[in-house]
Amino acid sequence: MDKSHIRNFSIIAHIDHGKSTLADRMLEITGVIDKRNSHDQMLDDMDLERERGITIKASTVRLPYTGKDGKEYIFNLIDTPGHVDFTYEVSKSLAACEGAILVVDAGQGIEAQTVANYYLAMENNLAVIPLINKIDLNTVDIPRTKNQIISVLGYKDEEILLASAKEGIGIKEIFEEVIRVIPAPPGVIGNPLKALIFDCRFDPYRGVVVFVRVVDGKIDSGSQIIMMHSGKIYKLEEIGVFNLKYSKVDVLTCGEVGYFIANIRDPREIIIGDTITDIKNPCAAPLPGYRTLKPLVFCGIYPVNPGDFTNLREAMDKLKLSDASFQFEPENSQSFGSGFRCGFLGLLHMEIVQERLEREYDLNLILTVPNVVYRVKKKDGEVIDIDTPAKFPASDIAESFEPYVSLLTIIPVESIEAVCEFVKSRRGTFHSTEYLGIDRVKLVFNIPLSEIIVDFYDRIKSLTKGYGSLDYEFKDYVQTQLVKLDIMLNGVVCDAFSTLICKEKVYHKAHALVKKLKELIPRQLYEISIQATVGSQILASEKVRPMGKNVTSRCSGGDITRKRKLWENQKKGRKRLKQVGKIEIPQEAFLEVLKL
Repeated sequence: MDKSHIRNFSIIAHIDHGKSTLADRMLEITGVIDKRNSHDQMLDDMDLERERGITIKASTVRLPYTGKDGKEYIFNLIDTPGHVDFTYEVSKSLAACEGAILVVDAGQGIEAQTVANYYLAMENNLAVIPLINKIDLNTVDIPRTKNQIISVLGYKDEEILLASAKEGIGIKEIFEEVIRVIPAPPGVIGNPLKALIFDCRFDPYRGVVVFVRVVDGKIDSGSQIIMMHSGKIYKLEEIGVFNLKYSKVDVLTCGEVGYFIANIRDPREIIIGDTITDIKNPCAAPLPGYRTLKPLVFCGIYPVNPGDFTNLREAMDKLKLSDASFQFEPENSQSFGSGFRCGFLGLLHMEIVQERLEREYDLNLILTVPNVVYRVKKKDGEVIDIDTPAKFPASDIAESFEPYVSLLTIIPVESIEAVCEFVKSRRGTFHSTEYLGIDRVKLVFNIPLSEIIVDFYDRIKSLTKGYGSLDYEFKDYVQTQLVKLDIMLNGVVCDAFSTLICKEKVYHKAHALVKKLKELIPRQLYEISIQATVGSQILASEKVRPMGKNVTSRCSGGDITRKRKLWENQKKGRKRLKQVGKIEIPQEAFLEVLKL
């Protein structure tokens, strides 16, 4: 294939701006699918993606197109997620492209992730085509959206395309602009092989399917390759390209995007961002790869059945193959036994991983309360990172720090006061403001990460009547006063509910936790005492009354001492049960505590 006729590009946008619908129309117009066999979100192959209406995994497809100049072109399209928790998926995809189509909803205008994805594309030196989508709607204000793109992103009026992905309007104009604006991939076919691994999938019958972008040289089927970071050598069994399904080919040349299968059974052998080269004629140096992404949110994941621990490990290994931002390591809990301490990019990322593990691998799981990574400086000068409350030292603490993020929100002007008050209540501080036209404003705050990981986005949506959007990036660690809040059930610490929290908010959190647990823990045959403690100090306490059991129901009459004896025996039995009985905590209790 002549690489001057190849275009590699991604579709990037804020969530719900029409990326997947645009990809669907492109598939139809290029003849990859016909209308009879098409359905919405063709590239979203997970049930979870279709149910939630969001893209979770970046998807790749090869599109043939005949341009107005009569030449045959090959477009390698990568459809990307829009949610802030899946930014890593976007950055991986952009590294395999020379350009991107930036989609903006004609009704919503520029949103927080629009700006974030634009700058991500600029960091990768990509040619970006701005596109206003959904122009078929009656409620849109196209001149306002154009002015936002011109003022915020610096484009000229004539550079902005108009389209309706739903109705198929303007799709061919987009293709022609892709040919004109996005450059052909660089590279020399005669150079030694150099290819970037940008994604993977696990096939239970064929092992690991590795997705690559060939930067230099070519890949022939049957040749031997070496992975430059891991040093592992493999013999290729199959190479191919993506035509919705895997399509086998004999050779992949520089500039092309494809896959290879090499009988790789262990998912841990693959490193996303690794460089592959030919064992006989290797390249001089590997590609830069991807920067290592640090998780922002941590929680424990445990199997309900301890016998599923091995299955859970295997499932996590396979899941990590297609989601390099997901990290985990083994840990033990007094309450749940063996499990894993897992790192995520956000709470939605955590929910998706949990659902995928339960659905795709048929596991029944318990998740602990999520927390962020704190930093503690001991009196002897040692600095340690705390990603679980169990690691928090009880004493010998000189200073403690928590992660802060720079929070970017784009909201309607009339919501400024409500949003600022809400962010202030979450310990955020105002940084800057910028008006985007007459009805939208960009506000930037500095705020603790722990304050935004649970329900912050939902509250912003509520305060702005659905029109607010946000994006955030890690800023720095800031000094704070940290305490460890424990929940005790009948005098025994339940480490699943332990959490690290800022001292000024600990009383409110303690009372809320205890009150909620009283509602959720079912009554037992004995009394349950629920206490929230910091060290030896009890901050809040509640009791769950025992179930009533009438032990004197068979006593139709007689001396009262007989009944008293039965009541006394019942009291002793309950006391003994309280000492040895195991309190059953329903899964809903853990899920509800996440929302507090």
